[in-house]
Amino acid sequence: MKLLAALIFFTRLPFWRICQVPGDYFKRIVPYWPLAGWLTGGIMAGVLWLAAQFLPLPLAWILAVFSRLFVTGCLHEDGLADCFDAFGGGTTRERTLAIMKDSHIGSYGVIGLIGYFALLWMLIPLLPLHLACIVVFCGDCWSKFCASHLINVLPYARKEEESKAKVVYERMTAKELIIDLGCGILPTALFLPLPLWIACLMPILTFFGLYRLIKRRIQGYTGDCCGATFLLCELSFYLAAVIIYLNYMQ
Repeated sequence: MKLLAALIFFTRLPFWRICQVPGDYFKRIVPYWPLAGWLTGGIMAGVLWLAAQFLPLPLAWILAVFSRLFVTGCLHEDGLADCFDAFGGGTTRERTLAIMKDSHIGSYGVIGLIGYFALLWMLIPLLPLHLACIVVFCGDCWSKFCASHLINVLPYARKEEESKAKVVYERMTAKELIIDLGCGILPTALFLPLPLWIACLMPILTFFGLYRLIKRRIQGYTGDCCGATFLLCELSFYLAAVIIYLNYMQ
């Protein structure tokens, strides 16, 4: 039931038609976020491979990115834009949180998304197709695992009733930590070439950098922070994978 709740929350696919999930289950969905990445990352890698049979890799990659945007309803990208606006324009904790909750996008959000998508578009086509598909799949799962730990190291920054999703995630139990780790690391262990395993360190470093920033600015996490952390961890994974491939694997 928790997995179903995670798929309902983290995607826009009609999993809600299977059965009605009680609201309390949504408080414990974060350990299954990397498992949802098996679906979103798998779709993106599949679209990339299929589209590349007919199109140049850069165009195929654009279609792959759009496939995940469609499946997730731009859930994480909305959080990234809100965080750029909030941390760029907010001077106090209260102002930062207020900007983050505002549904309008500002100049920081626009510029941030342009920069993010420009880097995203440029990186993956530098890899050969088979390796690009593997990196995309593993990067989605591993980066969601890394980002998921915001809820374990920070309290929620607002009151529960002020949450956009009306849900405050509960910290993971020992069993949920194992599930989270297993779902995040298994694709890497099975598919990622050994020389690229070191790329997994970059999302961890990115996570700790963002954790320190978030803690200093708002003393807690929000759903937007989780989404932004995932995307930036994933981008750092792609960057590291490309650097390793171009310098040591060609």
